[in-house]
Amino acid sequence: MVANAKNLKLIVKAGGYDRTDCALSLDLSDYQPLNPKAFVLYEVEKGQQKKVASQFLPTANGFSLAWILEGTLPAGTERQYLLKEEKNTTSSIAMAVEDNQKALVIKKKGNPVLSYNYVLSTLPKGVDPIYRRSGYIHPVYSPKGNILTNINPKDHRHHYGLWNPWTHLVYDGKLYDLWNLVKGQGTVRSENNENIYQGNVLAGFKAHLGHYIFNPKAEKKIMDEWWTVKTWNVPEGNLWDFESDLLPSTPLPVLIKQYRYAGFGLRATADWKKDNCEMMTSEGYERSQIDGTRGRWIYLTGSCKGGRSGLLFLGSPDNFNAPQPLRIWKKEMNGGRGDAFINFAPTKDRDWKLDFTKKQTLRYRIFVYDGEMTPKRAEAYWCDYAYPPTIIIEK
Repeated sequence: MVANAKNLKLIVKAGGYDRTDCALSLDLSDYQPLNPKAFVLYEVEKGQQKKVASQFLPTANGFSLAWILEGTLPAGTERQYLLKEEKNTTSSIAMAVEDNQKALVIKKKGNPVLSYNYVLSTLPKGVDPIYRRSGYIHPVYSPKGNILTNINPKDHRHHYGLWNPWTHLVYDGKLYDLWNLVKGQGTVRSENNENIYQGNVLAGFKAHLGHYIFNPKAEKKIMDEWWTVKTWNVPEGNLWDFESDLLPSTPLPVLIKQYRYAGFGLRATADWKKDNCEMMTSEGYERSQIDGTRGRWIYLTGSCKGGRSGLLFLGSPDNFNAPQPLRIWKKEMNGGRGDAFINFAPTKDRDWKLDFTKKQTLRYRIFVYDGEMTPKRAEAYWCDYAYPPTIIIEK
């Protein structure tokens, strides 16, 4: 049933956690009119109304509203907003997407946040073309502009910044490896970009990828994947959401077999070695202890030419096998250099069967920062993500 929405009173309840500069989203598919240009959001405090930057995004059945809860909202308290029917003259685009015909580059106030590469990679001279692929994120930038990802390093040419392949796939009774490209058993490719948007609160895209297996006579797509990447205009750091929808492409199931690494992974900048970077998980484990443990979150901080920067990865509690097992490299890796690699590996200790009748979704949030991270701060970000504030609509 669709309701009239001339003016909506929105109450945001912090719940059991302190909230600071929290990203908010509200589904308004049940409300009219469907023209988002007719509404403006205000924060209401002591009878005064203050305009708040907000952005409407289309959904399957209507629109959702996104904004940032600015400042701090203590646990157990609430904040009021008013969504008013009023001509929206806002034209600022703080969060933008640029298409350079090779990659979608998301920018925050003119500064790059990340690049999604949808064109086949260009390899270093002399490297076997078997390592070429598309559909990966690189570079990932810190707010100051430090590049925190790495692709095609000499030790692992198949590593691609932030990427999401699977190591042991069983299809039609045969085993395939789409992670280790040198085996020539398959790859992942970008198919097309289906939705690109930008505005004063959010910028993002939806990308379609295909997982292909190689046989002696031909190649075959066995699984479709859709990435939804959403970047928020928060005051500090670069905050973005990553969502992967997986669906077998044929009536045959795809079985992701248990293996020690597979799925959402990061190959960090070559600047980070054993002596200048550190890791920490939600369970209090440091780098030497992490591999094989589970974590709701993990952060990696290291020294760059432009100072200290890092990435905090948050895993959704709704993910398969959550909190997911982690695969990381210890300091002894790569001849003792101790390069940094992090992987949420949901099939590290069990199989995962995917059926073509239902999409399976994995969700993560990434916060990229300059300076240092602390366990207390990381836990606050995870609570915002896993248990967001409650939003109540009062007409």
